[in-house]
Amino acid sequence: MTSQQKAYLYGLGAVLAWSTVATAFKISLQHLSPAQLVLYASAFSLLSLLSILAWQGRLGELLPALRQHWRRSLLLGAVNPFVYYLILFQAYHLLPAQEAQAINYTWALTMTLLAIPVLKQKPRPQDALAALVCYAGVLVIATRGQPLALEFSNLAGVGYALVSTVLWAGYWLFNTRDQREPVLGLTLNFLFALPLAWLWCLWRGELGPVAWQGIAGAAYVGALEMGFTFVLWLAAMKLTSSTARIANLIFLAPLLSLLLIYLLIGEQILSSTLNGLALILGGLILQKIPLPRRPATGG
Repeated sequence: MTSQQKAYLYGLGAVLAWSTVATAFKISLQHLSPAQLVLYASAFSLLSLLSILAWQGRLGELLPALRQHWRRSLLLGAVNPFVYYLILFQAYHLLPAQEAQAINYTWALTMTLLAIPVLKQKPRPQDALAALVCYAGVLVIATRGQPLALEFSNLAGVGYALVSTVLWAGYWLFNTRDQREPVLGLTLNFLFALPLAWLWCLWRGELGPVAWQGIAGAAYVGALEMGFTFVLWLAAMKLTSSTARIANLIFLAPLLSLLLIYLLIGEQILSSTLNGLALILGGLILQKIPLPRRPATGG
């Protein structure tokens, strides 16, 4: 098997895993509050990441990295996973899974828009057009096909979903300046996020007994969504000869996710969700297509 074939295999594995998480979120939230899901999923994710480091024979690197990078790890861990997933799970708590997951896919566009002030990148004409198309899709989903009426199905849920895209995009933008090795850095983030999640649940009085179904769901979400899948995707990006080839696989995830939402949760997929998702994916594709340059004029 060539390196590119391995990259496709790892990339598809990550995409298939990510396509299940909207369903897993919604099922888990039937038994846990958003804060409880953050707490237990973070614990299982930390265990999975520690297991990966142990398998790689790199556990000994953890303590020196902790001493050197504890401030950055605390800051980034507070953003992701703690605050990001707290807000994302609240969005899934308030919205149907099909709507929350579709809106969440605008994070790639949000990252491009945030890169303008954060990384001082120059805006392109297609970025503005892509933003209009994507957020038109969000409006169609949020109003369930009645965008002109501006009557939102759940305005708070839509707000949480959009804020989560800003947090996720911002986290990865600031992560470009992170000197830590990725798996080690993510492990340190969870190491600091776990006590934050515990303190939050303690403050809210949510540390009582929970159903085993909730723990099982949190284990799946933590190990797959927050932990192991990241390592798969990282491996795919390292092995590929073209980042674009692997990055384009992510467009499969929302369609597979909708199918699982329909089959496992029983949500009837609304035409407004399909139309809005088509606009969102269309906007993301438009963002990737370079506009033709105007020929230079003499004079």
